[in-house]
Amino acid sequence: MSRTKAAAGLALVAVVAGGAYWWQTQAAKPTEGAASAAPSASGAASARGGAQTVGVVMAQRQDVPVRVEASGTVVSLNSVDIRPQVSSIVREVLVKDGQMLRKGQPLFRFDDRGDRANLDKARAQIARDRATLADLDRQYKRALDLRAQNFIAQSAVDTVQSQLEAQRALLQSDEAALQSTQVSLGYNEIRSPLDGRAGAVNVFVGSLVQPSGTVLVSIAQINPIGVTFTLPETQLGALLQAVNGKDKSPLEAQIVLTGSAGRGTDAAAPIKGKVSFVDNSVDASSGSIRVKAEFDNSAGQLWPGQYVRLRLILRNIPDAVVVPQAAIILRGTERSIYVVSEDKTARLVPVQIRYPFGEMAVVEGIQAGDKVVLEGKQNLRPGATVRDVPATLDAGSSRRGTKGADAASAPASGASK
Repeated sequence: MSRTKAAAGLALVAVVAGGAYWWQTQAAKPTEGAASAAPSASGAASARGGAQTVGVVMAQRQDVPVRVEASGTVVSLNSVDIRPQVSSIVREVLVKDGQMLRKGQPLFRFDDRGDRANLDKARAQIARDRATLADLDRQYKRALDLRAQNFIAQSAVDTVQSQLEAQRALLQSDEAALQSTQVSLGYNEIRSPLDGRAGAVNVFVGSLVQPSGTVLVSIAQINPIGVTFTLPETQLGALLQAVNGKDKSPLEAQIVLTGSAGRGTDAAAPIKGKVSFVDNSVDASSGSIRVKAEFDNSAGQLWPGQYVRLRLILRNIPDAVVVPQAAIILRGTERSIYVVSEDKTARLVPVQIRYPFGEMAVVEGIQAGDKVVLEGKQNLRPGATVRDVPATLDAGSSRRGTKGADAASAPASGASK
């Protein structure tokens, strides 16, 4: 019995000792956490007292073209449907589907035997009338001689004269009939009225053609070629100002083909043309103005009905100050930019956006060469000490900021007023 009590006592002592050890361990943990937190707080305070690192870019000065983009449809400047003017049988088909044609090139020949017979008949009729006219002319001269000798009355002379004049009129009528027959004979051969490309040929040798029948073939002019597009009426003023410029030079238009349309390249060289037509009225239902431009298509890159993206260079902004749009801070209607001063402090400068293009923008309020904060401006405050490092622009914005010409344009209404 004494052994049992001794064992129980030892067990109670062990439990009490373990509990005391656990309590001391738990009490020590908050103290260690507070100790470890103290250096962190002091580090943050140290960071707040030091210079903030920001990425900067230099404001550039360059000439910036003011452009406007539109979607257009390629159209043929001239197109014609070839139809017969006489009822006849097709004797020859001299054109093939999709053939490139020259103006005056023969296309079709019809059976012209009937018209040739009529032509020979008209010529024979003229020969007979000319012989009759010559005989009447001799009779008239003889009648004049006889009248001078008082062998015949004046009425007999007048009768011969009227017959002579009637024969002359009949001869003129026959000559006109001969010309009409020659014209009808010419309808038996059809020639191309313009340079262009033929469509599908719809007749074959031996087919009966009639003036009210189907179209024999369609011809569309391919070079030069046109593009029709529309612009909002808000851009009409800038468009007319560019078209009616002081130098009177045509307004340039550009088409950039990509992918398969650009012959396998990502971006082909732009096809340059000129604006040839601005409609005389604005479409009241859509609020747009119709415009047409002409392009050289000797390479055959444009095709009627094709959908293309078109650019117009309305004007140029010379010596413009250009910065990335990502550097501009938007606050309501205010626009501002952080600029790093010579004393390495941040200065908030209000600016005006004159023309955005792509990821860049033309601004007023800063000078070329100013260090513009692009990265790290979120927590920046005016007057803060900064340490500037060059910011990294992506390839697209860097290319646009350097060249300016490859930028996707904003509407012309965003340009400087």
